[in-house]
Amino acid sequence: MKKLLISSLIAASLLLCGCQSAYYGAMEKVGYHKRDIMVDRVKAAKESQEEAQEEFSDALKEMQALLNRDGGNLEKAYNKAKDEYESAQSAADNVSNRINKVEGVADALFEEWQNEISEISKANLRRDSETKLKETRRSYQQLIKTMRRAESKMPPILTALKDNMLYLKHNLNAQAIGAIKGEFASLQTDISVLIKEMNTSIDESNKFIESLEKSKS
Repeated sequence: MKKLLISSLIAASLLLCGCQSAYYGAMEKVGYHKRDIMVDRVKAAKESQEEAQEEFSDALKEMQALLNRDGGNLEKAYNKAKDEYESAQSAADNVSNRINKVEGVADALFEEWQNEISEISKANLRRDSETKLKETRRSYQQLIKTMRRAESKMPPILTALKDNMLYLKHNLNAQAIGAIKGEFASLQTDISVLIKEMNTSIDESNKFIESLEKSKS
C-alpha cells in the first residue's frame, strides 16, 4: 500500500510536468518498471471498456424506454435518456484516454528493451531476448488493434444518440418520438456490435496481461 501511494504521488507530480521519461525513471527508482506500468495500464483500459459496455447498454435501454413511452412525463424520460448519453460519451472519452496511455508506455518499453538487447554480450542470451521481444510486440500489436477497432465503433453511435437527443429536445412530443423510432433498430445493432468488439478486446487484454505476468515469474 505504501509503495502504491509513493508511486501515485510521483506519477501525479511528474505527469503534471508532462515529462514521461522522468516519470518512468522515478517509478523505476521505487521498483516499478515499465513492464509493471504496462500491465496496470492494460488493466485500466480493459476496465474502461467494461464500464463503456455498461454505459452504452444503459443509454440504449433509456432510449428504448423513451420511445416506448405512451403518454406521461416525456420530459422526465428524455432527461434520463440524455443523462445516459452523456455518461456514454464520458465513458468513450475514458476508453480513448486509457488506450493512448497503453500506447505511450508500450513505445517506451519496447524502445528500452531493444536498446538493452544490444548490451547483451552472449549471443544465445541476446537471441533469446530478441525472440521474447518479438513475441511480446506481436501480442501487443494484436491487443492494440482490437482495442482501436472497438474504440472506432463508439463515435458513430454517439453521433446517432446526440442527433436523437437534439431532435427530441426541439420536438419533445409523440410525433417526434415516432419519427426516430425507425432508427432504433440500427442503433441497437450498432451497440450489439460494439459490445462484441469490446469483449474481443477484453479477452485480448486478459491474454496479454497473463503473458506479461508469466514472463516475470
